[in-house]
Amino acid sequence: MSQPATPDITRLRDLSPQQRRSGLAAWLGWMFDGLDMHLYTLVATAFVAQLMMVPESDPTVGMHGSIIQAAFLVGWAVGGAFFGRIGDVLGRSRALTLTILTYACFTGLSFFAQTWWHLMIFRFLAALGIGGEWAVGASLLSETWPKKWRPWIAATLQSAVNCGVLLACFAGYLLAGKEPRYIFLIGILPALITLWIRKAVPETEEWTQAREGQEVPKISDLFSPAVRGVTWRVMLICAVSLTAHWTFLFWQQKHVLSLAEFSSPLIDKSVKDAAVVTGLMWIMFGSLIGNYIAGGLAKVFGYRNAIVGMMLAYFAIMYFSFSQVWSWEATKWQFAIIGACQGVFGLFTMCLPPLFPVLLRTTGSGFCYNIGRIVAAGGTVFFGIFVKVGDFRTALLYAGFLFIPSAAVAMLLPSEPEQADGTASAVD
Repeated sequence: MSQPATPDITRLRDLSPQQRRSGLAAWLGWMFDGLDMHLYTLVATAFVAQLMMVPESDPTVGMHGSIIQAAFLVGWAVGGAFFGRIGDVLGRSRALTLTILTYACFTGLSFFAQTWWHLMIFRFLAALGIGGEWAVGASLLSETWPKKWRPWIAATLQSAVNCGVLLACFAGYLLAGKEPRYIFLIGILPALITLWIRKAVPETEEWTQAREGQEVPKISDLFSPAVRGVTWRVMLICAVSLTAHWTFLFWQQKHVLSLAEFSSPLIDKSVKDAAVVTGLMWIMFGSLIGNYIAGGLAKVFGYRNAIVGMMLAYFAIMYFSFSQVWSWEATKWQFAIIGACQGVFGLFTMCLPPLFPVLLRTTGSGFCYNIGRIVAAGGTVFFGIFVKVGDFRTALLYAGFLFIPSAAVAMLLPSEPEQADGTASAVD
């Protein structure tokens, strides 16, 4: 059974049952994506120190913690390309089920890690599913919901990730001061929705029709004359911007703990744990608002201009926040504004998949968006190791400058995704 064609729909109640189920499946997949993605960042320092049997202040903890995060980002990239390919070959619904099962199972298995490299392997394997879910979920909705709703769909989908991170924060609050490994058991929950997805969510009509009588193009076709211009531009934008973005997301907790309010060894561990969770919550609340700001800007000015503008704003607030030392109260507000600028990545959800042909859609968007994770993995380690020990503020300051070249390349994108259809269609 395939999804029905999308008529001119203006109201939510006009959506078909299949469209509603597709929307709910993609939203839940993304929510749990955000949950499993950020459980590690909440306990990274404490858990890695415990596994290495050294104090949390030991500099090797930060180094090994960043290596684990780098492995996670590499796994995200590999998973994006692998499951993107699965989504084009087997269909969106089947691939979505496989991605969720993958990240749920291996996040839960992180509970059993006995050494830091055990944790690194489990995080890498969980990231395969997390990376793949993005491309599959984005393509599922871009092919089933009305095109003119795309900016708001992008904002709503991205809000699912934020809600998942807030769930992780809630779990962090409940387990503050407790054994850090227990938080990974929360990550098993997403596996429960996969049975419903397989039963209730059909394949999209667009994929079904494209698949009839046609072979799925090779991955190498991403670099064919018809598509390679889009492929290279999207790869560069994602690689550079995600390096800055993930450097901030991973090292912001170290920056919080280095503030005068929390740097004293006399401060109780539960207070420090709560501060890390609070900082992430401020980022996520800002991001929830920023997703809809980004959607509104895309509606008025087009995707390209909205992406460029929000990347430049991301740079500006990073420079303002980390060019000098601020108090904890000021830092929370700055984190909220940084979170709002992260709405730019919500635009990628609906902007990137339509740039590629149907049978290269999840492959292309998954490959290009997630290949940036490999570069971001190196960037996370670089900014964490090659700065003055403990000076995470300077690392974050330097990382913010990467949004400038990323915005410059984004200016080469079409104003709207449909403008690339004629070029990309040659591969169909």
